[in-house]
Amino acid sequence: MKSILIAALMALSISAYGSVKTVIIDADTANEVDDLYAIVAALIAPELKVSALNATHWQTSHWATANSMEDSHRLNQVLLGYMNMNIPSKRGGLARMFDWGDQAQHSAAAYEIIKQAHALAEGEKLHVIALGALTNVASALWIDPSIEAKLKVFWLGTSYDFERGALATQDFNAIMDIQAAHNMLKSTVEMTIIPVNVAAAMRFDFLQTEKRLNGPHPIEAFLVDRWRQHMDGSKSHRVIWDLALIYAIIYPELATFESIRTSPDYGNRRITYIRDIKAQEMRERFFKQLADYLERHPFK
Repeated sequence: MKSILIAALMALSISAYGSVKTVIIDADTANEVDDLYAIVAALIAPELKVSALNATHWQTSHWATANSMEDSHRLNQVLLGYMNMNIPSKRGGLARMFDWGDQAQHSAAAYEIIKQAHALAEGEKLHVIALGALTNVASALWIDPSIEAKLKVFWLGTSYDFERGALATQDFNAIMDIQAAHNMLKSTVEMTIIPVNVAAAMRFDFLQTEKRLNGPHPIEAFLVDRWRQHMDGSKSHRVIWDLALIYAIIYPELATFESIRTSPDYGNRRITYIRDIKAQEMRERFFKQLADYLERHPFK
């Protein structure tokens, strides 16, 4: 009964901070396919107002390009162009945080987080949706620790065994900047995390996706082509990881939330974890909402 009550309170806390949530999205867009789908879902959602779209590196990866952050930044700008949206698009850190001294990756993205955090009224929090490495947000906190109480971070990262209470940080987003991940986990920043073992339920079928995204708007072809041309072998089915987080934020009724206490090596503090998602309903909602939006906003 206690865990059910906590889960209900977590869902209420997410849904109750205003009819329109202003957010910064921080994404490693060039790494995989799912970022573009998630960003589009956030951009068209009337429940969200995206105040900046930051580019995140994935430079630690074995398949990283020469400048993964710049590739993400350019994809972000192409996406905004297709969507005909004038939203600040900021470059993030070039690689993971430094090992010693000034550990921050100083970037336009980190300073945008700081600027927007300080622009808030007393008691308000800046909501940052992190879809990749936590370099930009952790660097912002390192540069200006005074924003710690002003941040609310939503992240796709870590894995969590809810039965054993075991938290692990061997997933892609954590490993891309393990120092940033640990810094954020050990901080007092309010965090909501969807672990990769939960987001894995958000599987899309390519042929179905191609069929549903076959309209005249170029964003549809852009999303399909990104999947078709991506370098890895996931051609018939793919996990659209980041979309699970976006829709859990917008529609908390499609997710189950649980407050967990981390172990001492991960901060020994409370973090809201997403334990389960209604993936099928999320998938259908994505296709329907995008179709409805594009019908109202034809490409010109």
